[in-house]
Amino acid sequence: MGHRHGFDPKAIQEVVHPTAAFSPDEDEGVLDGGHGLAQDTWASSLLNPCNRIDSLDYPKDVSWRVDGSAGLGTQYYAIPLFISPVPPVRMDVFIPENQPPLLRRQLDLNLAFHTKDSERLSRLAITRHIIRTLQLWVATQFEDIETFAKFYRKAPFGTRLVLENLSLDIRQIEVKVGPNHYLERQLLSAPQLADIWGLEFRFPEEVDFFDVDVVKVLHDSVCLARIKGQLYIFKALTSGAKYLYHELKVLSTIPPHSNVIPRPVHIVRKTCLFGAKKAIAGFTTVYQPKGSLRDILPRLRIHNQLHAAKQFKWSIQLTTALGHLRSTTGTYYPDLRLDNVVLSESDDIIMVDFEQRGVWCEFAAPEVNSVEYIRLVAVEERISEDVREKYQDILSNLVPNYANLENDQYTNPEDGYNLSWVCLSPAEQEAAEVYMLGRVLWCIFEGVSGPQKAAIWQSYHLESDLEFPEYQRTPPELRDLIDRCTRGRRETLSRIVQRQGSILVIRNRPAKEQTSDEVRGAARAFWETELQVAEDFIALRSRQKAAGVWNDNYYDRPTIREVLAELGRLREKLCC
Repeated sequence: MGHRHGFDPKAIQEVVHPTAAFSPDEDEGVLDGGHGLAQDTWASSLLNPCNRIDSLDYPKDVSWRVDGSAGLGTQYYAIPLFISPVPPVRMDVFIPENQPPLLRRQLDLNLAFHTKDSERLSRLAITRHIIRTLQLWVATQFEDIETFAKFYRKAPFGTRLVLENLSLDIRQIEVKVGPNHYLERQLLSAPQLADIWGLEFRFPEEVDFFDVDVVKVLHDSVCLARIKGQLYIFKALTSGAKYLYHELKVLSTIPPHSNVIPRPVHIVRKTCLFGAKKAIAGFTTVYQPKGSLRDILPRLRIHNQLHAAKQFKWSIQLTTALGHLRSTTGTYYPDLRLDNVVLSESDDIIMVDFEQRGVWCEFAAPEVNSVEYIRLVAVEERISEDVREKYQDILSNLVPNYANLENDQYTNPEDGYNLSWVCLSPAEQEAAEVYMLGRVLWCIFEGVSGPQKAAIWQSYHLESDLEFPEYQRTPPELRDLIDRCTRGRRETLSRIVQRQGSILVIRNRPAKEQTSDEVRGAARAFWETELQVAEDFIALRSRQKAAGVWNDNYYDRPTIREVLAELGRLREKLCC
């Protein structure tokens, strides 16, 4: 029997990604969360002294902190505590994928796969191992702390620290520095952006990169930072500049609204290493310390503080803001999920995140997913060329210039870079927004952090006990509205394969009786069906558009204006 299957980044390709439809069978034995072999040998036993870590205690004078993770347990936000102030260099630690089972078990990599927040990460072996490794690396590779500080400040923005030969013995780990010169070459100066956007564009106040002091890394692209004694949110992307500049333009040009994030406060300028270019590396926005509804809703529910008046207030504010964006700018908002809805000091909702990248498919409307599934297969290099060409042809018919939008360089496209939304008409975009709104309304009135329980790619402090569209707490009068908003919904992968602790299992079957190959097979069958549905939908849409009979609101969902009116009516009925 092969080794038992636990979480691994490869699972994205083989299970939770549409490209799983083209993954081969590779039987890996019974699932047990990656805790060990079906029958441990001495060579792999944790009792063998060779397989033990000498220590996972934090050093006495700990000099690093890990604030979170991304990349399904392969990227960690490491902050040096001995540098003050800490500039937002974002020198994250990376671990290569596909580590041996022994290392995955010993270092809790199966847990790190879906654990993102600093509090729970701090308890995992991999976090302690990284901190001990970095502490040893600085002590042995640099003359003193000041030498490292100079190295840190001179490093290109987004430089990587790669633990290439991850080992149980930190003395055997080589920390490889990967300067991100490619990213800095993509960065543009304010005059360059002004030329692209037009001379009328008004930039926020400029601040220097080294006047930004990182307090904590909150997400992959977001830090809490201090500038001249005041806290702000600092937004920057280490994966590329195009989404950052697109968001800066959108936030700087949309008409103000009380429930939409205000115009950026600063642009953050960095002098790059090549040509001394003074480029925009990020921008700041107002800090909302209460956090997002994702974390607030379950806490309020548990403490019996989530009342109908508050739920209706937030729902109406959110719907009003969505309508404002649609009516005043015509732009689409594809990122509607609880993470992107924060609370102000006055307990009002604020919509954030205007990169327009979109949400994961379990939140998105089926018509958006139809295009996104096609795109994901079309651009996946690990799939055979003939399969990719088939889906590239479909994609090019929807978005003829899709290849240009996939490039890394910022090109100022009017409608952003989201292919799955760019190809939709304004009416289709509104219908897709209403779908996401319905999912968020369900979360607000059920008091949960997301529409799926035990979501595969991320776990939460307070996991949901419900799965959309199950109802327990939503008023019966509101359920009909949510159901109408989410017309056309399809079963998601989590209805077939779910995370149980830190393993992937087929639902409603004992984990011990499942093999990895069976889980992959179930996922592959799901994605084969979904891809066929996507192809059929896109073909139907193309035929009916050509015939002039296509209905842009194909699933007959209410408009944003109709949702708002219904929410107002129900609030009057249920809260008075």
